[in-house]
Amino acid sequence: MTTRWDDLLLDCRLATLAANGAAFGLIDAAALAWEDGRIVFAAPMSALPGKPNALAREVASARGALVTPGLVDCHTHLVFAGDRAAEFDLRLNGASYADIAKAGGGIVSTVTKTRAASEDELLAQSLPRARALLADGVTTLEIKSGYGLDLDSETKMLRVARRIGDELGITVRTTFLGAHAVPPEFAGRQSDYVDEVCIHMLPQIAQTGLADAIDAFCENIAFTPSETRRVFETARAHGLPVKLHADQLSDQGAAALAAEFGALSADHLEYTNEAGIAAMAAAGSVAVMLPGAFYTLRESTLPPIETFRRHGVALAVASDLNPGTSPLLSLRHAMNMACTLFRMTPEETLRGATVHAARALGLSDRGTLAPGQRADFVIWDAGHPAELCYWIGGALAQQVFVAGRRVTGGVAHDAQLRNKQNPA
Repeated sequence: MTTRWDDLLLDCRLATLAANGAAFGLIDAAALAWEDGRIVFAAPMSALPGKPNALAREVASARGALVTPGLVDCHTHLVFAGDRAAEFDLRLNGASYADIAKAGGGIVSTVTKTRAASEDELLAQSLPRARALLADGVTTLEIKSGYGLDLDSETKMLRVARRIGDELGITVRTTFLGAHAVPPEFAGRQSDYVDEVCIHMLPQIAQTGLADAIDAFCENIAFTPSETRRVFETARAHGLPVKLHADQLSDQGAAALAAEFGALSADHLEYTNEAGIAAMAAAGSVAVMLPGAFYTLRESTLPPIETFRRHGVALAVASDLNPGTSPLLSLRHAMNMACTLFRMTPEETLRGATVHAARALGLSDRGTLAPGQRADFVIWDAGHPAELCYWIGGALAQQVFVAGRRVTGGVAHDAQLRNKQNPA
C-alpha cells in the first residue's frame, strides 16, 4: 500500500455481522482499520499486510474487547415537550385512559406542550434523550414528528431532529408523522384533518426537504386503511418513501397496505396476519419490533415472530422512545425485551438493531463491519455479543465512533487504549 490508514485498532473481538459462517460474524484476534470515515480492514490481525505502525498513522489496542457495528435505532419519537409521568401514576392508581383523556391528558397533553415550546426549548428537552441513546451505543437514529399536528409545529419538530444530529455528530433520519392523531381543533372531523395532512402539510414539508420518509398510524383508534392510503399516495406523488405503525392493537390489514406501497418498514405488527407477512416478504419491507410499547401497555398478543422467520422477513428492533407508551432511553434494553418477551435470539436481536434497522431507514452503508462500510462502531465492556442483550441496564459502551470519529468515551480511557499498542 502506498498511503497509510487513518487509524488501526488491534486485538479486537469483532462481531462483524457479515456472512462469514460464524455466529455474529465473529472474528477473534482481529483488527479494524478506517480511512476517511470508511472501514478499510476488518479481519484477523494475522492478515494485516504489514507492521501496524507502518500501516496507519494512529495505532491502538482494544485489549480483547468486543467491537460491533454502531447500533441503529430505527423508530423513535424522542422530540417532544414535557412528559407523562403523572399519567403513569394515575393509571397505576386506577384511572382509565378515557379518564385521563377527558382531563386533557394523553397525546393531547404532549401536543399542547410541544406546540407551546420554542424550537430552542424543544431542543433542550429532547437532546438529553438522544445523548442517552448515543451513550448506549446508538450511532444512527430515526426521529418522527407527530406531536405538533399542525404545519408550524410539525416543521419545528423536524428542524429540532435535524439539529440533534448536527449537535451530536450522528446520523438522524427524520420522518413526518402528521397522521399520528387528530388534533383538538379537528375533533369530530377526522376526514378534514386527513385533507389537511395531504393537501397542505405533506406537500409543504416535502418542499422543505425536512423529512426523509412519511409515516402514519393505521389502527382502529387512529386512521383507517383508506385514510392511510391517501397519505401514502400523497407521499408517493412527492417521491418520499413510507413507513407504517401497523396492526399494533388489531388486524387492519395494515402490513399488506404498507407492502403495497413498498414501505421501508412496518412497525409493531402484533396482530399482523400471514397474508400481510407474505406481502412484506415480497416487497422487502422490514418488520420493526417495538417491545417497549408491548411492555408498557402490558399487551398479551405477541407478534408472530415464527411466521416472519418462515417467510424470510427481516426483523429489526427499536426503542420506540416516546412519552406515552415507551419512555425507554436504551436500545439495549429494547434488545433485552425482544429476547425475553418475543423470544428472539441474541443474534437476531443484534442484527435487528444494526443491519436490519439500517435497512428500515433505507441505509445500506452501515450495520456491518466490512470494507467500504461507514466506520460506525462501538467498543464494549463485554466479551461476547450476547452480553449486549443479556445485561439489563448498565453502561457497557466504552467508546462510540461515528464515521471513524470518537463521539463518546473518556479521554483517560482513550489514552489507555493508545498506550497498549501492539507493534507486531
